[in-house]
Amino acid sequence: MVPWELSYKGIMHVTEKLLKPLTEAKYLNADNADRYRSIMRIFYDNYEKLRYWMYQEDVYGLMIQEPYFADYRMEQCQQDLAALTEWKNLTTIQDTRKVSSIEEFKNKKYRYQMSEYSVEIERLVIRLENLFVEGASLEPTLLERIRRSIERFSEIVKEDTNTVYTWWNDLNNDFIRLNQNYQDYIRDLNSVKAEEMMRTKEFLIFKDKLIEYLRNFIKGLQQNVGIIEEILRTLDQDVLNQVMEQVVAYELSIPRIDVEMSQALLEEKNRGRYESIYNWFVSENGQENEAGKLFDETNEIIRRITRYAAQLSEKNAFGANRREEYKKTAEIFLKCENLSEAHKMSAMVFGLEKPFHLKTEQNRDTDSMNRGVYEEPADDILLRPRVRTYREKSGRTSIINSQKEKEETRKQMMQQMKEDRKKLQRLEKDGRIDFAELPVIEPRVREILLKWLSDAMENSYSARTDDGRQYILDTGHIEEQCVVHCVDGNFTMPRLSIIFTD
Repeated sequence: MVPWELSYKGIMHVTEKLLKPLTEAKYLNADNADRYRSIMRIFYDNYEKLRYWMYQEDVYGLMIQEPYFADYRMEQCQQDLAALTEWKNLTTIQDTRKVSSIEEFKNKKYRYQMSEYSVEIERLVIRLENLFVEGASLEPTLLERIRRSIERFSEIVKEDTNTVYTWWNDLNNDFIRLNQNYQDYIRDLNSVKAEEMMRTKEFLIFKDKLIEYLRNFIKGLQQNVGIIEEILRTLDQDVLNQVMEQVVAYELSIPRIDVEMSQALLEEKNRGRYESIYNWFVSENGQENEAGKLFDETNEIIRRITRYAAQLSEKNAFGANRREEYKKTAEIFLKCENLSEAHKMSAMVFGLEKPFHLKTEQNRDTDSMNRGVYEEPADDILLRPRVRTYREKSGRTSIINSQKEKEETRKQMMQQMKEDRKKLQRLEKDGRIDFAELPVIEPRVREILLKWLSDAMENSYSARTDDGRQYILDTGHIEEQCVVHCVDGNFTMPRLSIIFTD
C-alpha cells in the first residue's frame, strides 16, 4: 500500500452524481406537496417499524384517517404513488403471489418501498422540523472523548480489524458532532434574534449562567486541544498507515447489495476524515487551526455579552435621581473632624473595599519615607486587553478649518515665484540663457535651470516653463565644457544654452 500522506486538500471533484439534478427531493416543493409529503411520511414511519413494503390500499387507508384528507380518492392515491415512483422516491415490485387469473396479472398490483435517498431526505426533513426544539450545544465532554480516542492511536493498531473500525467510527462520529454543534451554537449566538434578545432586560437574568457555560467550554478546549495537537504532530506514519489499512479492509469486507466500493474511494474518504481532524487541532504554515478560531470567537461572544449587560445596567440607572444620595454623602463628609478622617471616608465612598496595589518604577522627587501618599504625584498606567485580536482605537478628530493657513501659504508661494522669475530674467540676454556666461547663482535658481534642461531633454530638446514660455535647448557647443559658479560650490557641465522662442 502507498504510504499514507496528508494529500487531501478539500478540493471539489466534479462527478456525475454532483452534476445531475436531484429528482428525489422534487416532492418537497412540487404541486400537491401536502399529499406527497404525507405519503412519504407514512412510508418512513413504517420503515422505522421494519415494515418496508406497502400496498396502495394500505397507503390510502392511512391517508383518509386524517380529517385533512377526508375527500382523498383511490385514483388520486394511485396517481401520487406513480409520481413518487417516477421521481425515484419509491421502488415498486409486482406482487404475483395471489394472482389467480390473467386479468389480475394485467392489473399489476404493486408493492412500494422507500428508496435510500428518500429515507435520508425524510430524516433531514424531520431534523429541520425539530431544529428549534433540539438546538445545539458546546460539550466539553466531546473534546475529552476525542482526546481519549486519539491517545489510543498507538495501541489500537494491535487490536483486531473489527475493534479498529469501531474505534475509528466512534472517533469520527464524535468529531462530526463536535464540529456541527459548535457551528450551530455559535451561529445562534451571532444571529439577529440573539442580538435583539441581548438588548432586553430579561437577558440580565441568565447572563451569568451563559457566560459560565461558555467559560467552562473554553476551559475544556484549553485542557484538551494542546494534548491532541502534540499527539497528532508526533504520530508515527507507519502506525497511521496500519490503522487506515485495517479500516479500509474492514469496509471492503462488508457485503453490500448493488453497491461496489473501490479501495481508492475508501482510502480517499478516510484520508479526508483524518485531514479534517488534523487541521481542526493542529496549526501549520502560520495558519490558525479551527480550535484557535473557536477559542477567539467564544471569547468575543463573552465580551459582547458583558458589553450588552453593562449597557443595560447603565440604561436602567440612567436618569435616576441621585440628589438624595449626593446630599447624604455631603452630610457624612461634613461630620468628619479633620482632613485625615475625610480621606478615610473618601476611600470608603469612592474607593474599593479591597483595593488593588499596583507597583511601578516611578522616579521620586525625594527619598523621604515620611512623605504621604497624597503628597506623591499621580502616575498614569496604560492597561491594554490581553487578547490577540486587540487593536488600538484611532482617536476621532474634528475637521479643522485651515483656510487662512492655505491662503497664507499660497501668497508665500506666489511671492517666491515672482522673485524666481525676476532672478531668471536677469540671467536672460536677448531671449537666451547661456550656462557658460552665468554669474554666481543661488541653489534655488540652479534647481530651476537644471529642471528646464531635464524637461527639454526628455521632450526632444523642447519644453515649456511653469509660466508657459516655450523654449528649446541649443546643443551646438555640447562638446565644450563650462563651469557654473554657485553660492554653495561650482560644478562642470557641457556648454548648453536655453533659447526662448516667444
